[in-house]
Amino acid sequence: MFVAVVVLVAVKADWAQLQNQFAQGDLAGQLFPDIITVALRNTVVYTLAGFVVGLALGVAIALMRLSSVGPYRWFATVYVELFRGLPAVIVFILIGVAIPLAFPTAVIPGGTTGKVALALGLVAAAYMAETIRAGIQAVPRGQVEAARSLGFSHAKAMRSIVIPQAFRIVIPPMANELVLLFKDSSLVLFFGVTIAERELTAFGRNLASESANSTPILVSGLCYLLLTIPLGFLARWLEARGARSR
Repeated sequence: MFVAVVVLVAVKADWAQLQNQFAQGDLAGQLFPDIITVALRNTVVYTLAGFVVGLALGVAIALMRLSSVGPYRWFATVYVELFRGLPAVIVFILIGVAIPLAFPTAVIPGGTTGKVALALGLVAAAYMAETIRAGIQAVPRGQVEAARSLGFSHAKAMRSIVIPQAFRIVIPPMANELVLLFKDSSLVLFFGVTIAERELTAFGRNLASESANSTPILVSGLCYLLLTIPLGFLARWLEARGARSR
């Protein structure tokens, strides 16, 4: 049935019209090198900045979720449920509109990169926290007991014994989270970025509007695949390697 559907689509599709709208070679050539040196570079910078913020905050939230102190657990639970439930676009709008309205003189360090890192980090931290918490709980309890018997404090045991092992467990899902952040970085358009601050989606959308052709959007999508497909292979390789080592 799948082959039949593919053949039917191939026969019925208007390939000339599709080529005219999505595969203009001369227009695609005009996108380079700016799509690499500006748009792709900005996408990578925004994503990595958001990942770093999300990872740091996610570790803290995960430890609070596992804490024996009630208010820590309550705060972490509310945070996770709130930012997992809100669409990322809402968080971007709140960062880009609500904060300037509430605090007119406040300046987020790093300009657009700082705002994107904060918005992406707040959303990513909710998901990373649950992943890291699961990784910590997957470390055998005997590891902590052995560390405590050697005179380690609870904090030192977590820092030196548990968390390093937990990160080995959660590396594959963290790679998947990085892929999601690459795609969510497209929401930077809600910040009203300048030409030099555009990422792949904004770059392709603007040029598509100027040229009345969708070729820039297709090329931007292919650039995303240049980033996400290798990350997907890396995540599967790390998962297989972790399974062999265990």
